[in-house]
Amino acid sequence: MSLKTLKTKKELKWSANDIVYQIYPRSFKDTTGNGIGDLQGIIEKLDYLHKILKVDAIWLCPIYKSPMKDFGYDIADYCQIDPLFGNFKLFDNLVKKAHGRGLKILMDFVPNHTSDQHPWFIESRSALKNPKRDWYIWQKPKPDGSPPNNWLSRFGGSAWTFDPKTKQYYLHSFLPCQPDLNWRNPQVQKEMRKILEFWLVKGVDGFRLDALYHIIKDDKFRDNPINPRYIPGHDDPYRQFLNVYDRGRPATLEILNKFCGVIGQHKNKFLVSEVFYQTKVAELKTYYKLCQAGLHAPFNFNFIRLPWSAWAYRSFLDNYEENLSEGDCPNYVLGNHDRSRVASRLESRKKARLLAMLVFTLKGMPFIYYGEEIGMSNVPVKNNEQLDPWGKNVPGFGLGRDAYRTPMQWSAQKYAGFSKTKPWLPVARNYLFFNVKKELADKKSFLSLYRNLISFRKKSKAILEGNYYPLNIRSQNVFAYVRESETEKVLVLLNFASKTQKISLPFAMAELVCNTFLSRKKGQKINLNKLYLKAFEGYLFKLKK
Repeated sequence: MSLKTLKTKKELKWSANDIVYQIYPRSFKDTTGNGIGDLQGIIEKLDYLHKILKVDAIWLCPIYKSPMKDFGYDIADYCQIDPLFGNFKLFDNLVKKAHGRGLKILMDFVPNHTSDQHPWFIESRSALKNPKRDWYIWQKPKPDGSPPNNWLSRFGGSAWTFDPKTKQYYLHSFLPCQPDLNWRNPQVQKEMRKILEFWLVKGVDGFRLDALYHIIKDDKFRDNPINPRYIPGHDDPYRQFLNVYDRGRPATLEILNKFCGVIGQHKNKFLVSEVFYQTKVAELKTYYKLCQAGLHAPFNFNFIRLPWSAWAYRSFLDNYEENLSEGDCPNYVLGNHDRSRVASRLESRKKARLLAMLVFTLKGMPFIYYGEEIGMSNVPVKNNEQLDPWGKNVPGFGLGRDAYRTPMQWSAQKYAGFSKTKPWLPVARNYLFFNVKKELADKKSFLSLYRNLISFRKKSKAILEGNYYPLNIRSQNVFAYVRESETEKVLVLLNFASKTQKISLPFAMAELVCNTFLSRKKGQKINLNKLYLKAFEGYLFKLKK
């Protein structure tokens, strides 16, 4: 494989305020007629991302060679592109055309496990004394032949699978076809470093590190303690034990530090890591300190899990802001390929609009999951039509992820303009009303709100550089804050209540940037001494300095 470096007109630099657009390639745009999205489809939509939405970077979910048992997260070759998506000629063209538009590219990197079809694992399982045996995690059975301990797979059942040829169990935190790599082995670390270098030379601008919290396990393989709060039949079976020994181990930080070391040897590269959904704000500081300022950010998933109240969001943000140091990169996620779409999770597009205003008026890096900008919702998939292995292996708990991975809705054409043939997953029934083409023509649409907010954000010193000042107001249902720089001051008002809220603020007339319903004229002067916010309505104002 040639490691020829792609030359671009200019070196693209990361900013702590860049907007990143996540693409699930299978569902973005099909150009080959097989019902599955591909690299050419992404290339054809670069102008939409650059000129219309005005994002700064795209994050590609896995496009590596894979048996597709977990739709790309089971990798058979880290240095090959799966033919479903295209080839290196197309990939090089994507990098060239994206960079030519000023768009950076993040690759999804899966360090915890490979496919069982990867040559490394095929060698590893071939014999007890194979040189690659210790590249994966193997253990002898207990005397009664049962698994070495009580660790569970995230996708159901034991995390151990017995291999009859060598009469040992191998560990898999996810599917049996996704054996975990042994990150305590220096050879594994060396090989994975080479893979990162391979893609950096190919022109990518950084990586999203998948399931990083799983990569180091207890070296004594102790049983996880029982979870006293687990309710059988009600809770996901995975919750019956506390994950003390099979993930989130202290040595994870050492591995992340080595990833940062690779990135640090290249100019203008960036890492964002999936450390864990429940990571506390204070713990995030540890992850930030590992790398030079601006090189790495641990994902902040709190906007996915917070209860719906002004107090909950304000409390979290006050704590988050307090724990960030200069140079840290705050970031915000409303949904992704593993979590419900925000409009469905909140059961309200009005609420989703409100959170969009919140995210785009905060300092930091917003992540947009494809289709989020047009208000896409989860698409029900019948049990007998499920493709996602998680939902199939652990039925009855709503764990399947197909619903939030459905085809992007580009137009009112058949199959929402995604493909000319039946897609791999069903298209939402509401695609006639929620699609890019229709929403571009509607000045009050979801997409118009995103475009308004992003446009203002990109030229606002107060949002990009200013301080955050929460305001104490009478209504507990309204989250109010000011963003202020040396030259600009903006006010944000967010009504989390299902009823109209009356507020009174000690400001003179303010200039309206927009409200979440886009129902009022931009630039009009509004008296803040007596303002009514409708249910789930937000306002963005410019204030006099």
